[in-house]
Amino acid sequence: MGVAGEHAIRLTIPAKAEYITLGRLALTGLSRLRELSHENLADLKLALTEACSNSVRHAYPNGQGVVEIVYDLQPDRLVIEVADNGGGFDFSERGPGDAELSEGGLGIAIIESIADELEIGPRENGQGSRLRFVKLLR
Repeated sequence: MGVAGEHAIRLTIPAKAEYITLGRLALTGLSRLRELSHENLADLKLALTEACSNSVRHAYPNGQGVVEIVYDLQPDRLVIEVADNGGGFDFSERGPGDAELSEGGLGIAIIESIADELEIGPRENGQGSRLRFVKLLR
């Protein structure tokens, strides 16, 4: 994964909707280290939920697989990366502001509206998908 901060926290969950809550709980615990506002925390939880939901819904047609989440809390930002080893999608067809990345479509638009930076593409190993977003901490 691209996030490699010294204090990065990695969480691997089964690609099932009921496990997304674990990712949200880890984010809540991590947020206490930086005293994020309730509004920022709620926004980040929503973005994380959307990112994980995309992997759960679209990466593994048979429901078997894992979603990897990396949280990297830096002095001025929180970087979150969500990755899977699923079939992925055609990254070349996505343009700026294109919300129709998946069937639901709105998930990426929601993340885009919350994040200060957003990257979507294949994993470094070429298998699966990687969504990385950054929230600047002011």
